[in-house]
Amino acid sequence: MRVPVIVNQVPHPPTASRTTVPSTATTIVAVHTALPPHRYAQDDLTERIGDLCLPPGADRAVLRRLHRSAGVRTRHLALPIERYAALGDFGQSNDAWLAAGLELGEEALTGALKKAELRPSDVDLLVCASITGVATPSLDARLVGRMGLRPDVKRLPVFGLGCVAGAAGLARVHDYLRGHPDDTAVLLTVELCSLTLQQRDDSRANLVAGALFSDGAAALVAHGGGSGDDSHSAGPDAAGPSVVATRSHLYPDTERLLGWDIGAGGFRVVIDPGVPGIVRDHFGRHVRAFLAAHGLTTDDIGTWVCHPGGPRILSAVTDTLSLPGDALDSTRRALATVGNMSSVSVLHILQNTWECRRPAPGTWGLLMAMGPGFCSELVLLRW
Repeated sequence: MRVPVIVNQVPHPPTASRTTVPSTATTIVAVHTALPPHRYAQDDLTERIGDLCLPPGADRAVLRRLHRSAGVRTRHLALPIERYAALGDFGQSNDAWLAAGLELGEEALTGALKKAELRPSDVDLLVCASITGVATPSLDARLVGRMGLRPDVKRLPVFGLGCVAGAAGLARVHDYLRGHPDDTAVLLTVELCSLTLQQRDDSRANLVAGALFSDGAAALVAHGGGSGDDSHSAGPDAAGPSVVATRSHLYPDTERLLGWDIGAGGFRVVIDPGVPGIVRDHFGRHVRAFLAAHGLTTDDIGTWVCHPGGPRILSAVTDTLSLPGDALDSTRRALATVGNMSSVSVLHILQNTWECRRPAPGTWGLLMAMGPGFCSELVLLRW
């Protein structure tokens, strides 16, 4: 299926000269991931998830095959696995999301601010993304008083972006900081995917979700390019990559590829098997066009930070971009060790890339994710 594409109309450089990092670029100064304490091997979860999702006596061959092929070895869950059967309705699941989400969100935000050598009162903008629960007041509002953020902090709760929210949230933080270059902005993502698993639902989409998704939170701290003041200065070891440019893509007539059907039971996942085909048909040329607008090619990218949508998605990305076989190893390692944490994952992978395999100064990076819409988000980085 060939799908027309709507592309954000961002002016491109008139020539293909290499982009340099502008003085007003956003600098990422810290990323921190928080994981729930309940960690399980994939093999130990398979039958327990089967007990939740399948009717008694059902054939478990498909379930077991999906768990073996998901590329996941271990995952973290918001609750001990034995507590999920007692979640009788959406209200109970959402209450569990709120309680655990606040704990993990505070842990992630506290860790990121500590790495950046900042206080909660230094934060000027807090963007908070989650697609696995709802609350009013939102998570960010509840964290302000709980953590001592300023009463006048700007807040932006985001729902509906799903897996793409880590990349899209960073892109929107960058947009904000271009207009407020002396500010400090934080992106917080909290996803407790296990709490959306539908009991007694043996649909393939629900079983795929039960094999791939996991729980966690991540916070990213960024500064604008202004001089700032002493209260907004991070330590010398905190500075990370700069955000050079971003681009969004929305694919029309693909609304049913990925998302939720929301009903009395809560969030019932929609995952269409056609997603890898869309990636193979369109994603590569969009990435190449974005890079070409900045005088770059895929060969210039030294660090790929890709959301772990699943083995088939990663194979499609590798093929359509003609990447070396090891280019997405950091993503595959993250999928194996913590599963797919929706919007949290791409920030977790960025943190691991930064702290475990720090790229050399001057290295170009591309952070990318896809999500409901169907859409994709690209963030060009320079270390």
